[in-house]
Amino acid sequence: FNFIVLYRLILIFLPMKNFVLSLDAGTTSSRAILFDKTGNQVAVAQEEFTQFFPKKSWVEHDPVEIWETQLNAIKSVVKKAFINPDEIDSIGITNQRETTIVWNKNNGKPVYNAIVWQDRRTAKICKDLIEAGKEVIFSSKTGLLIDAYFSGTKIKWLLDNIPDLNHLAKRGELAFGTVDSWLIWNLTQGAKHVTDATNASRTLIYNIHEGEWDDELLTLLDIPKSLLPEVVNSSEIIGTLNKSILGSEIPISGIAGDQQAALFGQMCLKPGDVKNTYGTGCFCIMNTGSNAVRSQNRMLTTIAWEIKGKVTYAIEGSIFTAGALIQWMRDQINIVDSAPQIEDLANTVEDNGGVTIVPALSGLGAPYWDPHATGAIMGITRGTSKANIARAGLESIALRSRDIIIEMQKDAGVEFSNLKVDGGASNNDLLMQIQADLLNSKVIRPKITETTALGAAFLAGLATGFWKSTKDLEKLWKVDQSFEPNPDDKTETIINLWEDRVSRILS
Repeated sequence: FNFIVLYRLILIFLPMKNFVLSLDAGTTSSRAILFDKTGNQVAVAQEEFTQFFPKKSWVEHDPVEIWETQLNAIKSVVKKAFINPDEIDSIGITNQRETTIVWNKNNGKPVYNAIVWQDRRTAKICKDLIEAGKEVIFSSKTGLLIDAYFSGTKIKWLLDNIPDLNHLAKRGELAFGTVDSWLIWNLTQGAKHVTDATNASRTLIYNIHEGEWDDELLTLLDIPKSLLPEVVNSSEIIGTLNKSILGSEIPISGIAGDQQAALFGQMCLKPGDVKNTYGTGCFCIMNTGSNAVRSQNRMLTTIAWEIKGKVTYAIEGSIFTAGALIQWMRDQINIVDSAPQIEDLANTVEDNGGVTIVPALSGLGAPYWDPHATGAIMGITRGTSKANIARAGLESIALRSRDIIIEMQKDAGVEFSNLKVDGGASNNDLLMQIQADLLNSKVIRPKITETTALGAAFLAGLATGFWKSTKDLEKLWKVDQSFEPNPDDKTETIINLWEDRVSRILS
């Protein structure tokens, strides 16, 4: 007992920097995770927040609730781990991208709910821009397609539709940010209005080749530049946690959008390395090094990370509905009581019974980019069971991933030898085996599937010297399980039915 007391006293007066705190600001919850120097998860705290659906295809969050749940998670994880906040070396932040928040600089209050990345209300704005012949201008500068997915048209909608916002914005009184910016503003109590290059590259108004907000694009969307945050490196000390929050000033030194953070957490550091994250949506992203590959197959060119002023690029395919489909099956049609039960139910049948699900619950992303597409369950007969639908649901996630991976391989000019996977649904062994079969390539799941949060921690720790180099980080990455492909005749049938049936729901 005396030794423990002495140890705690030593830590109080001469604390060692043993941990990195990662804030994972997701689409449905705020999480705080502590990692130690070996990359192991020490403690985690999570709080869900409310999803608002005010109109068809509209999705919103309360920014204040996002902040409050994140703050609660921060305090909770420190308490759970029974550590002194002075033991935390640094803070890394990873976030749902494209989600748009505008707040008043004078009082720090949001002027409207956060418009979530899934929200489709700006589809008309996008259509008008495309019909006006502006798609090439946007794509050549940003690497993105004109789509309601991205932040730029969301900002325009707010300024055009919420009373007085345009006037206040032009007077320089408002601040825009993705969720990382909003959290940093609150963590530093208004001292810092920043974002990193990965999040900036998802706004539709950032020139990824020049590394700056683009005046021409801002003019086209009528967005004042004063609204925008400073763009910083993904791994850089940009400020400190205000002492009033935990009683300690901790450097904030890592920022990355969730998919880029997962790419880094998976140690996909070389051109050609690829990972797929199975979360609310599904996002496959490939490192292309210093080369910003322009897709010929409707993939997105984006910034993977920026470290010490050096930009690494990536090519990405986005699927809007993955884990969200399982949530829908649980909450709306009640075929399971909890999401993990979907695997057990699907395993009770040998195949899908001829059923195909097209999971277009928020339109269809890459490579179709149809914001008006709606979901469908096809091939139902009187013999169709819940288990057939469950299996078809898992297959649909893997099929959508296959869609984008095939196009990505065309752009890269290579066939992937393996696919690294992460995210909550990657723990579903059946889904991973289906994915391996449909791709006819090995699927590799790491021991730590929380690679999004881990990537943010790695970026933060690199900036402070907690980890000395990426070589040290690569030693921490370990394989949990590999899924070898074993395709059969049914696999080809699944693919053929999918290609036929997905074409039917495209508008």
